[in-house]
Amino acid sequence: MHRHLQDRDRKNNYTILAENSYLDGNKEKAIEFYNKSLQFEGDRDEDIETLYDLAIIYDELDIPLKALRTYRRIIQLDSGQAGAYYGMATMHERLGEDERALEYYFKAVGIDPEYDRAYFYIANIYDEMGNEEKAIHYYGKVIDIKPDDHIAYNNLGSIYEEMGDYSRAYNMISRSIELEPNYYKALFNMGVIYKRLGNNEKAMEYYDRSLENEKYSDSYLNKSAIYIEEDRFEECVEVLTEGIRYNPYAEYLYYNRACCYSRLNMVDSAIEDLRKSILIYPGILDMAADDEDFNNIRKDQRFLALFNRDEAFD
Repeated sequence: MHRHLQDRDRKNNYTILAENSYLDGNKEKAIEFYNKSLQFEGDRDEDIETLYDLAIIYDELDIPLKALRTYRRIIQLDSGQAGAYYGMATMHERLGEDERALEYYFKAVGIDPEYDRAYFYIANIYDEMGNEEKAIHYYGKVIDIKPDDHIAYNNLGSIYEEMGDYSRAYNMISRSIELEPNYYKALFNMGVIYKRLGNNEKAMEYYDRSLENEKYSDSYLNKSAIYIEEDRFEECVEVLTEGIRYNPYAEYLYYNRACCYSRLNMVDSAIEDLRKSILIYPGILDMAADDEDFNNIRKDQRFLALFNRDEAFD
């Protein structure tokens, strides 16, 4: 009996040391102490709690395989742990194994039918797979469980917009903004809808509202596209320059600014920006080859050289 109590004390001490190490920012030390704690026999629920803490640390340290193994240890102790299946799903998703991720998300909701985050990521995976019908269904499940989920409404609206169902898209995005007026992606998506409906002025208004909350590269990009469409090239350069300041690796911002510079006959600047965009994303060359915005510089040797990578990027 005395030895059992002594072991429990040591187990608890290691757990306390692990928690303190984590709070101090020493996650590796926390892992060491949690593992030492698990070496001593203890209450099953306590061990499950410790394993969750361990898995979360492995996740934070971007060690998904160890996190996976830790979640499996939880399942071995209690096969009814929906959170462990959810954790395994998130790790498989991080590893690019979407089918396995779906399998475990579905196991999580099979145990806990109210697990809204699991439904959310099921919907997200189906959306990325291009399965709009299932994505819509499972985002609907999220909203049924959590009717104030502004991100689910936004994502649904985005799917409807891509499908060309602008009425449903508008309703979903409006609800998202109603729930969270400063959510930059919903504000951006409302701009997209108004642009689709031919209302550039309202589109600009929402892109600007989006940028007030987040210096989102796509908001700058879509504003610039309207400026180019309206032949407002100086304003376009101005907005793209601001966008590049906040998003220095956004290839399409450089590309659109190159288009503006070309239309303004600022050849050196156009070629320099086009070159930068290609360095970030070489596939952008395919767009440049047929883009009428580059007609002013198409015969320039430096422009032609961009299509010969060995020569252009020495």
